[in-house]
Amino acid sequence: MIDVIVVGAGPTGLMLACELRLHGVHVVVLDKLSEPTAEHRGRGLHARSVEIMDQRGLLDRFLAVSEKFRAGGFFGGIRKPWPVGVDTAHPYGLATPQPVTERLLHERALELGAEIRRAREVVGLGQDENGAGVSVDLADGTRLRARYLVGCDGGRGVVRGLLGVGFPGEPARVETLLGDMEMTEDRATVDAVVAEVRRTQLRFGALSNGDGTYRVLVPAERVAEDRATAPTLEEFRQRLRAVAGTDFGVHSPRLLSRFSDATRQAERYRVGRIMLAGDAAHIHPPTGGQGLNLGVQDAFNLGWKLAAAVGGWAPEDLLDSYHAERHPVGARVLDNTRAQITLLGTDPGAAALRELFSKLMDFEEVNRYVTEMITAVGVRYDFGEGHDLLGRRMRDMRLRRGRLYGLTHAGRGLLLDRTGRLSVTGWADRVDHVVDACGELDVPAALLRPDGHVAWAGEDQADLLGHLPRWFGAPAR
Repeated sequence: MIDVIVVGAGPTGLMLACELRLHGVHVVVLDKLSEPTAEHRGRGLHARSVEIMDQRGLLDRFLAVSEKFRAGGFFGGIRKPWPVGVDTAHPYGLATPQPVTERLLHERALELGAEIRRAREVVGLGQDENGAGVSVDLADGTRLRARYLVGCDGGRGVVRGLLGVGFPGEPARVETLLGDMEMTEDRATVDAVVAEVRRTQLRFGALSNGDGTYRVLVPAERVAEDRATAPTLEEFRQRLRAVAGTDFGVHSPRLLSRFSDATRQAERYRVGRIMLAGDAAHIHPPTGGQGLNLGVQDAFNLGWKLAAAVGGWAPEDLLDSYHAERHPVGARVLDNTRAQITLLGTDPGAAALRELFSKLMDFEEVNRYVTEMITAVGVRYDFGEGHDLLGRRMRDMRLRRGRLYGLTHAGRGLLLDRTGRLSVTGWADRVDHVVDACGELDVPAALLRPDGHVAWAGEDQADLLGHLPRWFGAPAR
């Protein structure tokens, strides 16, 4: 029997596969496409996702093929400088096209021993009544068995529907056409027209991809009855002429698609042995570039917990904490994209609100709050009462033996101990103990979960022993 089947070989599914393989979990990734998609939907990683790649030793691979960018408070079309004091050692994002992100994660998953099976379409699934496992039916008549399954198959994927999980929210009210294509118009003219149109229409743009093509966005005339059907190049030309007065001579499209402001979230991220992550769990407009990042961060939260369940040491409610922690995060992203869509409106009220919001973001504290919200640096899980660090992820810091994130590549827990008096005896198979007189750590010791969030801070051994079982199960005999 397979330990975990992951449905969907996008960034979320591949990140999850990597996390599971760090712990030796037998994972099989199924994807209905015969080849990876060439669509450049996600265009980069925000600071929190950059941290994740650093925590797993992947950052150098991304830096080699990406450009850094710094955009503070990039919210509803409002750009501000990067604020002072953002809580990260990586105060930047990476401009990385989604196909590149998928390629790097795909390569890493294979290195770690994941099985990735393409042209495998899931058409049915079920869970054993005794809770022993999951059955998966494929379109070719094959049936697979697994202990757990995670649906990472996107907003239109089948897992959530087969599972019968509700997907409440708001339907599309406005739609935007998105495409990558070449233009005959010169760059200077394109930039001038875009600057003029964006004075009143922020859902319009034409940004160079750096490979001779442009990423073009233009408001659609109406919401399509069948949003799964891609727009035509002629539809792009008509809308460009209507909105900008020119079609820029667009030709040779490489991507033609559409997106809307539809906003929905799964009622539950877990049903028994089946879980949802990424767009299968939540859809929202791409404002702020949060979608791909949110999915990768879902996988980062879930991976070690699911591995613990497979390994037999997970505390009873550890898998339930996935929904408890990530559902509120997803809900907040949906809310901020709703706000951004309002700010992107063209009516006088939206314009007045945008002007007011822009002035508020001139305050450094507001700009920092918005930046940490969009980049997910500000995410804090509710672990109950305790130290201010509790529930926050620990930023990277220099230690005598290197960098903190350099010690987290294996995806294990970590006790960072300045006292030298503490012990994780009984949990050494799950938690590393590092004694280091780090001046940047302003507490005597901190216990980090495999995802870098602080599970305990203090200096009392008895108190530590009271917290270790919550996240790392019973001690080994």
